[in-house]
Amino acid sequence: MDINEIKQYLPHRYPFLLVDRIIELEENKRVVGIKNVTINEPFFPGHFPHNPVMPGVLIIEALAQTAAMLAFKSTGTKPNADSNVYFASVDGVRFKRPVVPGDQLVMEAEIVRTIRNMWKFKGVARVDGQVATEAEFMCALKL
Repeated sequence: MDINEIKQYLPHRYPFLLVDRIIELEENKRVVGIKNVTINEPFFPGHFPHNPVMPGVLIIEALAQTAAMLAFKSTGTKPNADSNVYFASVDGVRFKRPVVPGDQLVMEAEIVRTIRNMWKFKGVARVDGQVATEAEFMCALKL
């Protein structure tokens, strides 16, 4: 899925759309997305000017946006203006390596369980095959 299709499912827009492409999607199971991290990201001038690093909370957000694509595709729902996905919890977060300009963040999210509109995911973000961030998170889908 390219950025144009992603924008049909996610309400986020620049500078907060953090998924550039979906390269794998198995409905009701898992998804793999890509974020190309460039020096032009709006957060780098302030985080940190002398040594730019992608903020960890934005890596978690990118994982959640990738997971939201899986949720919408799995339910067969194209969201409308009132649809949204909200964090309910984030657990077990581990940051293992910094993400810097020039990195390609490969984000994988798999469904742990769903109960009505609540979805629990396990997410891992990698750079060059190395784990950068991992977390479990729950999201509420408002359709």
